[in-house]
Amino acid sequence: MGDWPDLRRRADEGDQDAVDELVELAGEAGDVDELRRLAEAGSTDAADQLVELASEREDFDELRRLAALGNSDAADVLAELQE
Repeated sequence: MGDWPDLRRRADEGDQDAVDELVELAGEAGDVDELRRLAEAGSTDAADQLVELASEREDFDELRRLAALGNSDAADVLAELQE
């Protein structure tokens, strides 16, 4: 796998393979900041990883933040965890 700075550069240039690799690496590393950056740039896979990670960690603040941005999966998980 490539190094993070090179992958970021390629992702910023629109290389979908680099975006996918970054999402995978960030998800494995639990790198919330990188996943947020990718999600804000439009990666739905990064948003999904954020929801999954926040759910595993029971990170209600992150789930609320994502739900407030319109992520229905985050809203659903938040509702389930609060039952």
